[in-house]
Amino acid sequence: MNRLDKTIAAISPHDTASRAAARARLEQLTMPHWAMGRLMDLAEDLAGMTGSVHPPVTRKTIVTMAGDHGVAASGVSAYPQEVTVQMVGNFVNGGAGVNVLARLAGARVVVVDMGVAGDLSALAAAGKIISKRVAPGTANLATGPAMTHEQAIQAVGAGIEVARELAESTDLFGTGEMGIGNTTPSSAIVAVLTGESVATVTGRGTGIQDEQLAHKIAVIEEALRVNQPDAADGLDVLAKVGGFEIAGIAGLILGAAAARKPVLVDGFISTAGALVAQALCPQSVDYMIAAHQSVEQGHRVALEKLGKLPMLDLNLRLGEGTGAALAMHHVEAAVRILTEVATFAEASVSAA
Repeated sequence: MNRLDKTIAAISPHDTASRAAARARLEQLTMPHWAMGRLMDLAEDLAGMTGSVHPPVTRKTIVTMAGDHGVAASGVSAYPQEVTVQMVGNFVNGGAGVNVLARLAGARVVVVDMGVAGDLSALAAAGKIISKRVAPGTANLATGPAMTHEQAIQAVGAGIEVARELAESTDLFGTGEMGIGNTTPSSAIVAVLTGESVATVTGRGTGIQDEQLAHKIAVIEEALRVNQPDAADGLDVLAKVGGFEIAGIAGLILGAAAARKPVLVDGFISTAGALVAQALCPQSVDYMIAAHQSVEQGHRVALEKLGKLPMLDLNLRLGEGTGAALAMHHVEAAVRILTEVATFAEASVSAA
């Protein structure tokens, strides 16, 4: 068995005994039945994920995967490609949105170079980022496959490796990404894996106007015509119309699930990665928590495919892992409710 197959084989269902024990306690807390709603649902889920009625979530890591895209040359973004490498520097220096919100959540940010079209070797050598680069950006998916099948396997495997490397020091993962043009491959992935039309799942990304949006939709439709990705084969979809950082996110989710670690899935691009993980291993969905619903119109469609309700809806569209950072507070709140609110018996309060 290769690394991917071994990881998939290691992903097990929720621990039913821990779920049942958590639910029994939640039903006896000093409040009307299930009065904290979805936070209690989440607490039960976390018990099942971690196999504990005291789910550990204090050690938090947001993994921001970075990669570039050949399709950027087709004019699908409002920003030039060199912004990707510049933003990696911003992450390292602590000045990006995800850094600010991660500090608030008490989380660390780990940046992974999955395939940035720029030289990040000095940052990797200094230990400021992790280098798992497959190539300096994907090929242009509008004219042929974004990557080879072997590169897709390598990129997913790299994400699995990152999860394994960080699992011993992480209780709760959050996904994040950076890559100019990456809403284009994400829209292509979502269209293929949900069966929805390209126009339905393609949004404005970095804030493009109507004419450029129409062009972006046409580029994605051409990519699907040229590549004919197989919706029944997650690796085929990834190789033909995906991105290295999207593959890394899929691998991170699979690796975290194999380690029984919950994963907060950030925005639209991260959710495209989650769809790939689902296609490769449906059981992995049990370890995903949808952090938020972004303004990208395809995000709702992707979350529905995963069967997930977002924790937050704040009109976010930044990515990086910002939504995951914000939702970490809710994950901790769910655990505090489960473990710290007294039961009727413990508080000597009369139950209904």
